[in-house]
Amino acid sequence: MTPLAQAQQALLAAILYRPGGADAAAARLLPLVLPPSARGLAAYRANGHALAERALAAAYPVLQALIGAEDFAALARDFWHRRPPECGDLAHWGTDLPDFVRNNPMLAQVPYLADVAQVEWALHRAATAADPSADPASFARLTDTDPDQLGLTLAPGLALIASRWPVVTLVVAHQRTPPDLQTAGARLREGATETALVYREGLRAVVRDCGPGEQTLLSALLAGTPLGPALTAAVAQEPALTAASRVPFDFGAWLPSAVQSGLVLGAHALPVRH
Repeated sequence: MTPLAQAQQALLAAILYRPGGADAAAARLLPLVLPPSARGLAAYRANGHALAERALAAAYPVLQALIGAEDFAALARDFWHRRPPECGDLAHWGTDLPDFVRNNPMLAQVPYLADVAQVEWALHRAATAADPSADPASFARLTDTDPDQLGLTLAPGLALIASRWPVVTLVVAHQRTPPDLQTAGARLREGATETALVYREGLRAVVRDCGPGEQTLLSALLAGTPLGPALTAAVAQEPALTAASRVPFDFGAWLPSAVQSGLVLGAHALPVRH
């Protein structure tokens, strides 16, 4: 390794040192940097912390609101040291934060935080997904093609997050101005569970609750299952309860709404399986 490469490696180690390892990292760095500058190294570290806080706050504003700005800043700094960025674009950094939160003993008393973070990262990813491109003419295939040979073209950035907590309500409540904390609190007290459906609607990422039939259908389609068996599985789900009766998943009623909202962009033929 060249002296320049050694110096660069030592500088990176010193900037990204884990708590408790500062002296060792600095000791390796100082002989390689002329003249040694503790003040400059501290500035690099402070700048890294500030970048980490801003990048994660942009992707996880609801998590920041739920735990408070000070605790979120500490979380961002810890995450910076333990899961440092691997590319120069910090917009792509933070995918591991939900698991980092889930395994953080300091946050264990708020068990829904990790699922909220997972929904927020899905929204962040959907916001930067490819622009949707609808193909209305392709829906004619639904009338003349075997559904076992068809798939539905779904919105870019689509993700499903099943949770034991009312994660959709929590996220949407904090997106409002002012936040609707009363509704969020009521849903938590009820013990409500929600499955978040995240996708790109036009130019913005959206999230809404997803019923069991729709969840099964979309999960199957995302996995490459043809429309026919995907629909069979969706209808076979435990029907949703209403005040008067059990209502099974109705594809005929669901599809026009899904097309209008931009969730479904078209229909496409699947390769023939032999």
